[in-house]
Amino acid sequence: MKLGVISDLHVDLNEVPSEPPIEEALLEVAGESGLDGLIIAGDISNDANRSLAVLQLLKERCGYPVLFVPGNHDYWSKDNGIRDTWHLYRQFQTFDGCLSERPYELGNEWVVIGNSGWYDYTMGEPDYSFDEFERMHAMDRTWQDSLYVDWGMSNRDIHRYFYERMERDLAEHRGRPIVMVTHMLAHPYFKVPMPHPQWSYFNAFLGSAEYADLYRQYGVRYGIMGHVHYRKTYADQGTEMVCACLGYRKEWRKASAVEEIRDCLQILSL
Repeated sequence: MKLGVISDLHVDLNEVPSEPPIEEALLEVAGESGLDGLIIAGDISNDANRSLAVLQLLKERCGYPVLFVPGNHDYWSKDNGIRDTWHLYRQFQTFDGCLSERPYELGNEWVVIGNSGWYDYTMGEPDYSFDEFERMHAMDRTWQDSLYVDWGMSNRDIHRYFYERMERDLAEHRGRPIVMVTHMLAHPYFKVPMPHPQWSYFNAFLGSAEYADLYRQYGVRYGIMGHVHYRKTYADQGTEMVCACLGYRKEWRKASAVEEIRDCLQILSL
């Protein structure tokens, strides 16, 4: 079985009039790759309705499972102005490939388990205090989740919510070959390398080092993540980790979306 892995499509931000939509470019590359399934590790767009429309299109056109965890941008709902993030969370669960609290069995013993994950500041540098991270603002920059996301609880508490649900799902499938998917980073290897004047602070909002503990405790075979707009792989204690972010057009190295997606899409052979 061949699973394609990608994240951070940002279809709305990456649109240009002279090219087909990003989702059409993804469909072209997926068709070339002979996939049996596709995993999108979050950040399809800045609005839940747009992200769900893209997911539905991909599902209808691919003819195989399209699995997904929402990213922080998917929760922003900038077009519709919905600030109750739990409402959006439940809205994403209406898509049958959404992994949030719903592991997906592939039919060959493998199971895909995932959710958005969140951040708990463990990837930030110790130069900053907890209270400084709580402000989500430094060096004249504001982490935009503080403006558009409202869980009704602290970042550490929502991280704990996702962590506990992930652990519950992993425990129920202990002993199976597992692909674990988060949008947020699950291993410090993927954060912005230090020293860096801004990311010494903003790394705190990229994920949590605690998710890597779940990799080890439950023998996770593949760990999929996104968010940071890097394309990196790393192996640690039996887990192969993949960060395959398409990212913003200004970060691309290729001339077109199709070429960039060809460069970005990673394929797992299970």
